[in-house]
Amino acid sequence: MIYLDHHATTPVDSRVVNIVTRAMLDDYGNANGVENLHGERAASIVDRSKASVASLLRSDPADVHFTSGSTEAIELALSHAIASGKAPLRVGLSTVEHKAVIDYVLRAEGLGICTKVWLPVNDEAMLDWTAFETALHSGLDLVCVMAANNEVGTTYPITEVAAASHLFGAKILVDATQAVGRMEIDTEGDNLDYVVVSAHKVYGPKGIGALISRHFKPSHLTGLRGAHQATPNVPGIAGMGRAFEIMEMEGDEESRRLALLRDLLLGRLQALVPGLVVNGSEKDRLPHNLHVSAPGAPNDIVLLRLRGQVSVSTGSACNSGAQEPSHVLRAMGLDAARIESSLRMGLGRSTSNDDVEIAATLIADAIADVRSALSGESYA
Repeated sequence: MIYLDHHATTPVDSRVVNIVTRAMLDDYGNANGVENLHGERAASIVDRSKASVASLLRSDPADVHFTSGSTEAIELALSHAIASGKAPLRVGLSTVEHKAVIDYVLRAEGLGICTKVWLPVNDEAMLDWTAFETALHSGLDLVCVMAANNEVGTTYPITEVAAASHLFGAKILVDATQAVGRMEIDTEGDNLDYVVVSAHKVYGPKGIGALISRHFKPSHLTGLRGAHQATPNVPGIAGMGRAFEIMEMEGDEESRRLALLRDLLLGRLQALVPGLVVNGSEKDRLPHNLHVSAPGAPNDIVLLRLRGQVSVSTGSACNSGAQEPSHVLRAMGLDAARIESSLRMGLGRSTSNDDVEIAATLIADAIADVRSALSGESYA
């Protein structure tokens, strides 16, 4: 099987596995129990990993707060912003934010502790700057704009968004889960108030992420959360630190290679699939992302045809086990034919030229078969 779903998750790098295994078998102390050598070693691992995460994100290690992943980091950031701001908190969020952000804001609004302002995007998922400035003028306390979209791969001018937000007195929350290591994130230089990242998108283990914020203090949260310091997940933290080290050393070169492979994949698909359409920005997008539509070939049937051969995804949200049209593609204003035939491909560290060539043929064949079966016409 060829794996082209690296936006969903990535395989753990063997160099990361070695670090995680060592932390589990040798450095197994409790990082909170520094009165003995085992605890000191574990605490040292946590400190080194904070430094590695901070280095890649241009932040202070003291501002790195480990979590169970991006979702928890998002919830902590939003909870902190609400608890430390004036009520109700006025939150502006792009219409293509990750569902973790959207769902939390909607729930908080239902409780009366925040109000939302949607920040629209165009048909390439780029932020509508005029509407954004209008929203800032109307008064916002927090702006949520992701660094890169998790479906169509569009990247955002975070430096400019942060500067404009701060000019009007608003803080900014940046979901950098998909972007870390693929585009520069300068937390201190751009004065980013909350930055969210996860290890499993960059060849680290699942179940570990971080909130990077100079503002965040657990004691600021509402309710009883943060009343007791949890035992750190030292193996996960060690793996995240190593994964971020590798991304800092190799990320630029890897991104250049993947961009070339992505362009090769697109070229092959365009030659093989009549009417193929690229979704998102062709200029401002993640180097390892390709999101396309093949009208006339519903993506759920195409995925069944590819099962066991090539792993790609629709990029659609999945709630309660039922597939729903992607909120990202709907926010972009795409028509039903493009939405229902969309496919997301994410290339990765192990993707080769041969993988691309084979995958392009298999995907094209699957689309042709589905179109033929549904229309009765041959697309060979």
